[in-house]
Amino acid sequence: MTVDAAAAIPPPDRTHTRPTVAKSWLNAIEITARIDREPLRLLCDAVTDWAVRTPDAPALLSEHEQYSYAELAGRIDRVARWALAHGVGKGVTVALLMPNRADYLAIWLGVTKVGGVVALLNTQLTGNSLAHCIDVAKPRHVIVANELSDAYEGARPYLKPAPRLWLRDGSDAEHDLAAGLATMKPDPLTAEERPTVTIDDPALLIYTSGTTGLPKAARVSHRRVMSWAGWFAGLTGVTPEDRIYDCLPIYHSVGGVVATGSLLMAGGSVVIAEKFSAQRFWDDIVRYDCTLFQYIGELCRYLIQTPHSPNETRHRLRLACGNGLRGDVWQAFQARFAIPQILEFYASTEGNFSLYNVEGEPGAIGRLPSFLAHRFPAALVKFDFDTGLPARDDQGRCIRCARGEAGEAIGRIGEAERGGGRFEGYTNDGDSERKILRDVFAPGDAWFRTGDLMLQDARGFFRFVDRIGDTFRWKGENVAASEVADTLAACPGVIDACVYGVSVPHCDGRAGMAALVTDAGFDLAALYRHLAERLPAYARPLFLRLRPALDLTGTFKQAKQALIGDGFDPGLVVDPLYVADAAAGRYVALDDDLFDRIARGAIRL
Repeated sequence: MTVDAAAAIPPPDRTHTRPTVAKSWLNAIEITARIDREPLRLLCDAVTDWAVRTPDAPALLSEHEQYSYAELAGRIDRVARWALAHGVGKGVTVALLMPNRADYLAIWLGVTKVGGVVALLNTQLTGNSLAHCIDVAKPRHVIVANELSDAYEGARPYLKPAPRLWLRDGSDAEHDLAAGLATMKPDPLTAEERPTVTIDDPALLIYTSGTTGLPKAARVSHRRVMSWAGWFAGLTGVTPEDRIYDCLPIYHSVGGVVATGSLLMAGGSVVIAEKFSAQRFWDDIVRYDCTLFQYIGELCRYLIQTPHSPNETRHRLRLACGNGLRGDVWQAFQARFAIPQILEFYASTEGNFSLYNVEGEPGAIGRLPSFLAHRFPAALVKFDFDTGLPARDDQGRCIRCARGEAGEAIGRIGEAERGGGRFEGYTNDGDSERKILRDVFAPGDAWFRTGDLMLQDARGFFRFVDRIGDTFRWKGENVAASEVADTLAACPGVIDACVYGVSVPHCDGRAGMAALVTDAGFDLAALYRHLAERLPAYARPLFLRLRPALDLTGTFKQAKQALIGDGFDPGLVVDPLYVADAAAGRYVALDDDLFDRIARGAIRL
């Protein structure tokens, strides 16, 4: 139902004592220990438990609808019955294309309750890219929000084959999900109705860009969902009195599972914003009386750049949790907005280990406590940029980095009881194998490659250095350089393209830059239109460099390191340089004056 969710529910009393570091870890261990003891208990069952204990307590709040725990449990069971009625059972995939809203969670929790797998589609994708993500999931059904129906129709001609379409609020009986759900009972599923689904069954497909190619669909089991939710519920110390503000995309693992699952597991409330707005952020935090919020580093930097607002310190936040918060932003952010605690962490959707900075060490992504290191072994190994692989010694073994030395982070694959973390892989077995490093420190061992460069300081804290290979992060999204290069190469007049990420002062992540070799038919204005029609905004190159030819390595790969080192500085680059002007809808020449304004942060990119 549509209501003013904040006004409808009075704010609870806030009395919360910050747990010690040891207590935080103990909380997380106690919660996650329950997962193996109860292999049939899924996240939807945690919702049901709270629906019995506190039926009227708010579970999900958004501008579109709100659900108490009783209402959410009923909605989940309606969706589960709808799924069963349309042949969705164990292993059957349903794709979901919907903006942030409370019903998003209800839909995937309902489908997965009966064994279905839900593919969480990126709402920024269009055309071939969106079609690729749907095709690799092989869904039998696709649920599309009405406002995204045009995006889906643009991808439909490229699908092979097209799944059955369900519009969330359809205009005819065949495609109307709302009408279908209305005919289903909200009563708890009976034992006869509900198939046996365990924590080791697949639950979600979440897309991630690797070092090459189009987005890959990472498999996420119910065990993984429960583990993510449990660790964060424990480390953040959430209780039924907590509310988290979640303005991150909920098709991602952090916004859609970590932030939401941890609060639902603890009986708290999740406030789901449709998207991040720096201007509205603090008003929302106060309006909903939130005690936590989930961030990515770019979000914090945007907030620091906004004018002062009375509500920025009138809140009752006790903790901000997220990843990518740079050390130079951390302390200024925490001080200006009066945030008592920041919990920075490192993880990836498909990765097999995580790091948590429970101590609040500025600029660090976390460390492994000694009592857990044997369960989830992680290592940093020296990396050879010429081969694109970890370096090996004379015996063919990888070389561990010394303290303070940057290397690729890897995690041992295996069961925690035997010293390792699970790697569930992707829908494509070849993609999965490429993420595994074998015979690393001993014959036959296997480790997961994160693709991230880190270093470990003298106190044991891990610090992020950079992404390896062709993938870089910009605007909180992973960008696969090869996909962008393929799109560039398809533009008339482009002979060759090399895509890479470059650091921009005052910005998190790396902005896309492309070195292009072009012919006489190349049209800069046509290139801008070509990219705007085919790539989401975050993936379009911000900078262009026109080259007479592209250099190659000895193994015939594009030589990117020199290009990355040059960046977009006209003082270093003699080739013509251009920068995207989003307001004008074109690329403009990048001269010394424009470069200086970008370097000073006078222009927001």
